[in-house]
This record gives sequence, structure tokens and C-alpha cells, in this order.
Amino acid sequence: MKFDELDSRMRVFETNYDVSVMPDVYMVARIDGRGFTRLTKEKHNFQKPFDETFRDYMIKTTKHLMVCGFKVVYGYTQSDEISLLFDANEDTFSRKVRKYNSILAAEASAKFSLLLNDLASFDCRISQLPGKQNVVDYFSWRNEDAHRNALNAHCYWLLRKEGRSAGEATKEIKGKSNASKNELLFRHGLNFNDLPKWQKRGVGLQWESYEKAGWNPVEKKQEVAIRKKIVTNMELPMKDEYDKFIQEILDK
Repeated sequence: MKFDELDSRMRVFETNYDVSVMPDVYMVARIDGRGFTRLTKEKHNFQKPFDETFRDYMIKTTKHLMVCGFKVVYGYTQSDEISLLFDANEDTFSRKVRKYNSILAAEASAKFSLLLNDLASFDCRISQLPGKQNVVDYFSWRNEDAHRNALNAHCYWLLRKEGRSAGEATKEIKGKSNASKNELLFRHGLNFNDLPKWQKRGVGLQWESYEKAGWNPVEKKQEVAIRKKIVTNMELPMKDEYDKFIQEILDK
């Protein structure tokens, strides 16, 4: 069988299940650490419940994903996950889902592994969101998830430091209201409201324009050029204000 004929026949098996995101549908990628409980708490023993070095690794990984070949307008990270909002007109690889999933998971795994100096892996999934409101709701969901996880994590590790086993600590906070969890922390001298916002709400990354002086060699004169850079926001707003924040990004 000639190569061209063989290539044409076999290519069908590789691409038969390709799915492309429809035009005018927003894409958000969520990249999650795989097996990070063991990696970060047992193998590398990062500070519990939150570690600034780990946070910075996640921020650097998010920045890398924002410049690795796709047009990303907003990045968000909390815990061991990253969410990326693509430009509405992003059409790299004809918007094929498998391409985004495989490349972003690979890039995140490679970048984080280099930072950690150890093997780390991520998976990726694409949410296809019709309309801006669904995008706002997606990021509100992840923002609220960060808040819930932070409250649970602080309660859990407080109990563990008091000598409770993993099972006992989990059982003690399971089913408790947020008010009860806050009270538990407060009784031990910790006001949850006073904790850094990045722990409770995650970290946002977006593009910001700035002016840069340069030299025009053709006209032989100084000129000011407009450049863009990624800025990190560790003081994200919450609830309705965060919804407005995401809406403003979408409306740019």
C-alpha cells in the first residue's frame, strides 16, 4: 500500500472523534494537579495549610500557560488548579478540544516540574460556555470553591496540630456550617477574615498595557510604544464585586 493511501486510511482512526468548540462560544480551560496530595504534603512537605512557595510555583505556571501559544485574557489559580479564559476569537488548531487539553496539560506539567525539580503532572478539561454570564458564573464558582477549601483546610490542620488523626479531624468538621467553622478557628485565636485574600479567594492574572520608550531607527527618533505585561492580583474582590471584575474583562 502506498504511503499516501495508508496515511489517508489511518488518519481517520486518529481524528474520528475530534470535537471543535463552536464559534461564538467561550472557552475556559481548567488544569488540575494530578496526585498533588502526596506530592506536596508527603514527598515535599510544603507548609500546611498554605505555602507561599507552592503558591508562587502555581502563579509562574499560570503565567507560562498564558504565553505558550494561545490568546488567554485571564488566568486564575487556587490550590493546585488553574483556570484560563481564552479570547472570544481564539481559533488556534481550529478550536479542537484535544489539542487544547493535551498541550496545556503538557505545558503545565513541564513548567511545574522544572520549578519543583521533580516530576509533576496535570490534567486539563475545556468548558464550552455559551454567553458571558456563564463565564462569570464559572469564575464565581471557582472563587467560592477557593473560599470553602480555605476554611476547611485551616480547620482541618488546626485540629491535626492539636493531635487529631486525619479521620478524626475530617469527621469533626464534616457537616459543620461556615459559622461553626469560623467559631472553631476564632476560639483558637485565628480570625478567618484576617487571613490573606490569596488564601481565601485565589490569585488572578491579567494583561495590562504600559508605555515603553524606544528608538525608531528609520526616523531616528525616540518613540513611546504600547506594550502589554501580565500583572498578578492577590487581592481579588469577592461575590458581586468579583462578578463585575470578570464582566469587565469580558467587555474589553
